[in-house]
Amino acid sequence: MPEPMATLSGLRPDRFDRDGRDQLIDVRDLQAALPGLRRLRHWAHEALAVRPGESAVDIGSGSGSEVMTLADAVGSTGTAIGVEPDPSLLTTAQRRAAAAGSGARFVPGDAYNLPLGTGDFDVALCERVFQHLTSPNRATAEIARVLKPGGRVVVMDSDWGTAIVHPGDRTVVHSVIETLIANTTNPFAGRRLPGLLTEAGLVIDEVGSHALVQDRSVGAGALVGRVSAMAVARGSITEQQRQTLLDELDGGAQTGDIHLSVTMFAVLAHKAS
Repeated sequence: MPEPMATLSGLRPDRFDRDGRDQLIDVRDLQAALPGLRRLRHWAHEALAVRPGESAVDIGSGSGSEVMTLADAVGSTGTAIGVEPDPSLLTTAQRRAAAAGSGARFVPGDAYNLPLGTGDFDVALCERVFQHLTSPNRATAEIARVLKPGGRVVVMDSDWGTAIVHPGDRTVVHSVIETLIANTTNPFAGRRLPGLLTEAGLVIDEVGSHALVQDRSVGAGALVGRVSAMAVARGSITEQQRQTLLDELDGGAQTGDIHLSVTMFAVLAHKAS
């Protein structure tokens, strides 16, 4: 899959939800999690088992890599569409698809109002969108609407309540993680996916997960740096505690005693016939 992490680069809250307040989750902070994300995406495509001639949609398609993968699977007799609200990402996706000779198509739209017909799609994919939504139930209702009877969907998202930061004083680490959670629109999106899809009338078939682990060489990383600064600003920790945490993480990177991760969940479901 070409550039599989590109779907969230340059992320802005209005990509998904104008009320979304999180600017924290930037793909560049998790570049070392790339192998884990690749494995989870591989699971998603295997679970969806897209066939030639089918119709498939990627909701929040970013720069288009997954839509092109779907286009390869459906072939010349099928349809693969990416829905993306960010005009610059749409332009990038269209340019990349044209350069690759892909049959992937891209349309503007968001998770709340998919510009697609009711019951038109065999397959839907939605990755790392729900953590940015204030009304995720509206998005699952839209997914259910556009699927054909028997249609399949995989929804994937992180759950920031599973974040691990080691080493560091546990009280300080807890404050930093709580700051991240407080500044993410839908921080527990991963654990909520099965319930949301069930509420929308879909049938859960399987739940998968994978810990996205930051490479130790990154040390504290940009995300921990930004969130810990926010924790200082909100009075949760002191500047000295922040600096100590960052120093301990950088030291852990040198000795190998470091672990930063978050768990991403993926849910396979279908629409009853």
